[in-house]
Amino acid sequence: MAAVQREAMPQPDPVPSPPGSAMRRFRRIMRWMTLVSIACAAAAVGFVARGESEVGVHMLIATALGAGLSVLLGTALMTLVFISSGSGHDEQAHRAIPPTEPKDKA
Repeated sequence: MAAVQREAMPQPDPVPSPPGSAMRRFRRIMRWMTLVSIACAAAAVGFVARGESEVGVHMLIATALGAGLSVLLGTALMTLVFISSGSGHDEQAHRAIPPTEPKDKA
């Protein structure tokens, strides 16, 4: 019997990317999202201040920091996911893991 020779699937070339382009893109997105975060924090403070008659200044500061930093953290993490996916790093990591054969239940 002749042995079956398995040919490797051709892999696409990685997307060429200058080293600093991902970091520039991340900073550009984060600058815009900082403005959005400030607007969200201001809206949250406005809603809290309008809702109760006697809201302390500490509550307003906590609301602004909580809303603003939550939006910034979520934005930073999602931006990193999109940039990582677009730069081809995810594909390289996926190719590095060898596929496993499913076990037969006999």
